[in-house]
Amino acid sequence: MTAVLQARSTESPVLLSHEIHGSHGPLVLMLHGLGSRGEDWGFQIEALQDRYRVLTLDLRGHGISPSAPGWPTLRDLAADVASLLQQIGEQRAHIVGLSLGGGVALQMSIDFPGQVESLTIVNAAATLRVPFRRFPSAFMRLALLLTGHRRRLGKRVAVGLFPRADQLQLREVTAERIAENTRINYLKAILAILRFDLRKEVHLIEVPTLVVAGRLDPTVPLRSKVALAQAVPGARLEVIENSGHATPLDAPDEFNRILLEFISEPTAR
Repeated sequence: MTAVLQARSTESPVLLSHEIHGSHGPLVLMLHGLGSRGEDWGFQIEALQDRYRVLTLDLRGHGISPSAPGWPTLRDLAADVASLLQQIGEQRAHIVGLSLGGGVALQMSIDFPGQVESLTIVNAAATLRVPFRRFPSAFMRLALLLTGHRRRLGKRVAVGLFPRADQLQLREVTAERIAENTRINYLKAILAILRFDLRKEVHLIEVPTLVVAGRLDPTVPLRSKVALAQAVPGARLEVIENSGHATPLDAPDEFNRILLEFISEPTAR
């Protein structure tokens, strides 16, 4: 089932494109990363849809979900998603968020806790600001974005996510996906990420929480993900050794196993 519905945010109404895979079972909501879109959860859809209904969507300004005037925060993106759940008649969902999507998921657990059954945060943290050692790379990416070189930006981001020779196909698909983003929408998302900081609030999260960390992630330091797991009461940390930032794509089998085990546990249900 595919639909586009109006979801209200604290900033302005936005139409979110979404798709539901599977016909029965609890709802699992997947929130993608920066420059990505809902269909990039293909490995997880295949693994989950026989036992769960999987809701994928394009966040504001991504995929075919439009942007809106102004400069949104992750609180706005979370409000979009919460309103979408309400409009499709879903009270609660297991929420899985990667990177940017992980920040949105954390924000939802603070602002809309009644809609969150459990949280799985993948390579995200309570703040997503760029580490000092990543400043040169971040500056180069920003320069490519501002000068309109989206294809070069896409290739640069994709190489960072998938550096191995056997990841060529993932690299090519990701480069194209990044290049599809408009300059203004990508910039808006970056600024929303830079303003995100829930370090003083994550201790208020009360739902079962799993933090998944790729050991080789060059984008979000492992210490930040460990700190998140320590700050959220009762949270569990799983480190995947040979994975980078895009863990659901570069280590799908191990990630899917961990995710299925977690959301099927009585504490997560």
